Amino acid sequence: MTTLVETEERKALRSAVSALGRRYGRDYLARVAAEGRRPDELWAEAARLGYLGVNLPEEYGGGGGGIAELSIVLEELGAAGCPLLMMVVSPAICGTVISRFGTGEQKRAWLPGLADGTRTMAFGITEPDAGSNSHRITTTARRDGTDWIVTGRKVFVSGVDTADATLIVGRTGDARTGRLKPCLFIVPRDADGFGRRRIEMELHAPEKQFELTLDEVRLPAGALVGEEEDAGLLQLFAGLNPERIMTAAFAVGMGRHALARAVAYARERTVWKTPIGAHQAVAHPLAQAHIELELARLMTQKAAHLYDAGDDPGAGEAANMAKYAAAEACARAVDQSVHTLGGNGLTREFGLASLITASRVARIAPVSREMILNFVSHTTLGLPKSY
Repeated sequence: MTTLVETEERKALRSAVSALGRRYGRDYLARVAAEGRRPDELWAEAARLGYLGVNLPEEYGGGGGGIAELSIVLEELGAAGCPLLMMVVSPAICGTVISRFGTGEQKRAWLPGLADGTRTMAFGITEPDAGSNSHRITTTARRDGTDWIVTGRKVFVSGVDTADATLIVGRTGDARTGRLKPCLFIVPRDADGFGRRRIEMELHAPEKQFELTLDEVRLPAGALVGEEEDAGLLQLFAGLNPERIMTAAFAVGMGRHALARAVAYARERTVWKTPIGAHQAVAHPLAQAHIELELARLMTQKAAHLYDAGDDPGAGEAANMAKYAAAEACARAVDQSVHTLGGNGLTREFGLASLITASRVARIAPVSREMILNFVSHTTLGLPKSY
């Protein structure tokens, strides 16, 4: 049963991560991005304290928790102004897929490093011509003896320049039906035929985006995740649900950060006789933003609980709803926070203007809000499809 009250252990985790985040903060992340480097110091300290691998099995150096605990870590770092995007990709998506479906050799090779932060993995699913339609993925894998030959393209892959490997979603032929079915491969960064091109973004973040090309990349049999080729679809959803939950946590944290800055400003800024926060035209929109963020957090907690309990269908519905709610709440919280500060909201000093672009990410990625509305209308409400 989902509880609305966090356990003492999770409260303690939230408090400890919040303290870590406040030691770094928004200024640290902005400086790192401006210098064109990664937030290595924060990543290393979060790893040393056991936060990066809190969801991974204890036998491989993790904390033995779940996505609920990992989403707390990301939310609190975001609330402090220094979220780590690669947490969504490396421990949440790739770590989860390998821990649930990987072979013993794959678990031993990857999970300890993902847990202690010394190794990272990227995740490649989106393609130039597929967009939100994963059924149109054209990256294919064919057997050549015991090896696999993988060919295709991916776009908007985060952190692939520094990741030790990328978990690539492709398709391979089913010998029984002749149809293509999903499959996941671990592709090392230095694999022959594995190229990358940086995509220049208006969003200024430490993590860079890349387009990948896989030109007849030869991989050993052990690069296929798991023991069975037919498990690809299960593996894919095992990664996508945590991705949505973590994106929701990312958005809630960002919204909380922006709102906290606006509330602090509204308490002190005096134009007439009282602080502007005393005026309902300023106070009510901030209160509404807070309510919406809290509601989004509750749905995120529900989704994480269902996923950690092994209810994949229930988690899929809740994770999509959480991601939608959090993205909308974050965008409105950031917009209202900037508006509360007026001209100061656009200055570099207050650090809110850059969040205008950043807050839209969760509305677009990893799946658009329109596709989530499609999912809910078809799956939950039972309405017919238009495509």
